[in-house]
Amino acid sequence: MKTARPIRAGIDLSALQSNYRLARARASGARAWAVLKADAYGHGLWRALRALGDEADGVAVLEAETGAALRESGFAGPILLLEGVFAERDARLAGALGLTTVIHCRPQFEMLLAACPGEKLPPLYVKLNSGMNRLGFAAADLPWLLPRLAARPAGQVTLMSHFADADGERGVAWQLERFAALAGDWRGPVSLANSAAILRHPATHRDWVRPGIMLYGASPFADQSAADLGLKPVMTLTSRIIAVQDIAAGERVGYGGTFTADRPTRVGIVACGYADGYPRHAGSGTPIAVHGRRTRTLGRVSMDMVACDLTDLPAAGLGSPVTLWGEGAGGTVPADEVAAAAGTIAYELFCALAPRVPVEVTG
Repeated sequence: MKTARPIRAGIDLSALQSNYRLARARASGARAWAVLKADAYGHGLWRALRALGDEADGVAVLEAETGAALRESGFAGPILLLEGVFAERDARLAGALGLTTVIHCRPQFEMLLAACPGEKLPPLYVKLNSGMNRLGFAAADLPWLLPRLAARPAGQVTLMSHFADADGERGVAWQLERFAALAGDWRGPVSLANSAAILRHPATHRDWVRPGIMLYGASPFADQSAADLGLKPVMTLTSRIIAVQDIAAGERVGYGGTFTADRPTRVGIVACGYADGYPRHAGSGTPIAVHGRRTRTLGRVSMDMVACDLTDLPAAGLGSPVTLWGEGAGGTVPADEVAAAAGTIAYELFCALAPRVPVEVTG
């Protein structure tokens, strides 16, 4: 039964399709993995597959079990396991189902070899550590790795790496130089670009790109909005005003009284809190839209409620529509702005959407 509590998350699949097409159009002819890890960044794996499955060049996920579920659903396209295999069971699944598998360290590759004795390996993405220093083979590993790759044929071998600062001032040139030194005279396919690199660094596009956050309508850049990049919001979080309080100057709002009114203030109470996935650390002044106009939150976010300022919105009151982020009846509030005000990133907002929030799918 759908709850009468007014909070809702809207998922616009046509916006997801539009963002994927933009990523591919910006990718200089490269093919594009649709990155669907973390339940499609909180948007729902199966919803995202419904939107993209017929046109995505391939989909990228984290776990072999997810890859197996995609195969069982009838998806026959390329599937990339972004961190490779975690156990021999994963390796056997990858071999049996033709899942393209990242390898980033010796033990992982040895596990894959042991799980597929005498068999052709699945397609491999060999991850090279070009400076991110999380995953990837270093130069010292290559004399061990390369003969073993040559001795056991795979479906196809692609070299990959990941950028640490494609969205920042340092950029990618330094990592491209390191990658080139590691790759040597490699002439096979290469995959390097994340969302930020797709949009700002054409030299990184190569054969396959890996758009993530841009698919979901958020910007990878602090200095450029999603709208300016041509991206459309996929997730919109909406609710309504469930109470109004009129307070005098000097009165405080919420737990700890962290907001003090400096004038007579109309306070709207919204049915949304951190138990719904709204960031608890979003302080007073976080943007919110009510009844078609932008305003600000007041005080601390509670488990089930957040307060907002209705003083200059005389038409707003009990039952007025509210947009927490996205494009809704309450107005428009980019998720990137909410995230910045809360000291986080839109990735976290999307992934934190709580299971108790009803989801309505359009497009």
